[in-house]
Amino acid sequence: MWEGKRLLLLFTAFFCFCVICPAAGNAGVQALSDDATACLECHGQQGITFSFQNKESAEAYVNAEKFKASIHASLGCSGCHTDFSKDNHPQRTFRSREQYATKSALICRQCHTDEQIKKSPVHAALVGKEGAAPVCTTCHSAHSITAVAGGKTAASEKQYCLGCHRHGLTKTMKSGEKVSLAVDPAALDSSVHAKLSCFDCHFGFSTNQHPKRDFKTARDFSIAHAESCRRCHFDKYTKTLESIHYTMLSQGNLKAPVCTDCHGAHSVAQARVDRVKSARRCERCHADIYNTYVASIHGNALVNERNADVPICVDCHTAHTILDARTQDYREKVPEICGRCHGSTELMKKYGLNTGVVNSYLQDFHGVTLKLYKRQKTASTGVSRKSIATCVDCHGVHDITMTSGPGTNLVKARLVKRCQKCHPGAGEDFPDAWLSHYEPSLSNAPLVFVINLMYAIFIPFMLIGLILQILLHIWRYAVNR
Repeated sequence: MWEGKRLLLLFTAFFCFCVICPAAGNAGVQALSDDATACLECHGQQGITFSFQNKESAEAYVNAEKFKASIHASLGCSGCHTDFSKDNHPQRTFRSREQYATKSALICRQCHTDEQIKKSPVHAALVGKEGAAPVCTTCHSAHSITAVAGGKTAASEKQYCLGCHRHGLTKTMKSGEKVSLAVDPAALDSSVHAKLSCFDCHFGFSTNQHPKRDFKTARDFSIAHAESCRRCHFDKYTKTLESIHYTMLSQGNLKAPVCTDCHGAHSVAQARVDRVKSARRCERCHADIYNTYVASIHGNALVNERNADVPICVDCHTAHTILDARTQDYREKVPEICGRCHGSTELMKKYGLNTGVVNSYLQDFHGVTLKLYKRQKTASTGVSRKSIATCVDCHGVHDITMTSGPGTNLVKARLVKRCQKCHPGAGEDFPDAWLSHYEPSLSNAPLVFVINLMYAIFIPFMLIGLILQILLHIWRYAVNR
């Protein structure tokens, strides 16, 4: 009887030691074994490193406090490094850091079998895939492993994902195309999205979920992932729905740009910080237009002089509400677009340009006529709006040159050609009969200046005289009555 009770007590004590004590130890800092203490006499010193045959090196430092809080602290050092002890320290040689990391992962397989590992969906999706195979320590670290709770590991979410995606991973589409899934950590850290978690954009993915998603082509893959931008940038996303780019996309043109084509995916920068880079985004699809722009007075000042005052693509076409520049509606907006810069007193004064060019155009025949046509409602009146000459007809669109100097002849030739569209009999001297934007003065068009001055004096004088005459007639009528 006593022997039975004694066995029961021994079994209870053994149970508490094996189950309760380790569980309690996992909840807090554990005492280190003599073996681990001996190892940390060297490995607990910062700066200790291990060299490889390819001249790479790895840190051999172990933080004692983090190791004490690790769930593996009770194993001691020799629990994983079975060939090592305080009395035995064999020399190991590795070709590279990658080989060392791969060999080190085999230590984990002593306790964690492949069958156990693949029970987790994320592990089943990653283990054995092409590219640099992930190793356990990539996500879980080596000497500071904590319990996995709520899908969280010892590594951050970004570190967890980069453990695989910093390598040259690829995804094969149904069409046979391969898409790179590699992410440059340095580019990601410099991105405006650096503080975001990977899962903020890649929703549906987590440290314990890694669903498989199949796409027909690489372009389908890009378009689908661009939709994630909508969650945070809904206002800009809705603006794109009215743009020419979205119209092309909705009509089946898969080459039409989406968010990531212009802004990138993992290296998103401030949109207008670098205006040269901003202009070059458009070059990817509009190479010929970009080259023409670079040769113009605006593009040359931007690229060669780094002048941030000159207009770039998005200044004229906007960034998200891009209209079809071939339409009449866009043509009628041209004076307004050019006026944003050329109507600015401060900006024009800075470069010694005339500030009255926009107003002089709007007060001229063409400008006044354009206003009238803009008021017409084609749908209600049945009258088609005519094409009236605007800034781009004389100065060019993307190939704008100076109106004085070497490009003068080119400007005049373009002007004559445009005049002949509405004035078939216009000759080379026809544009000379039309006063330029610059307001007349004694030095510039003195005859016109004098005539305008005479009209400015004569017309008010005549009006005052007429009013005075009427008043005198009224007075005479009242006196003689």
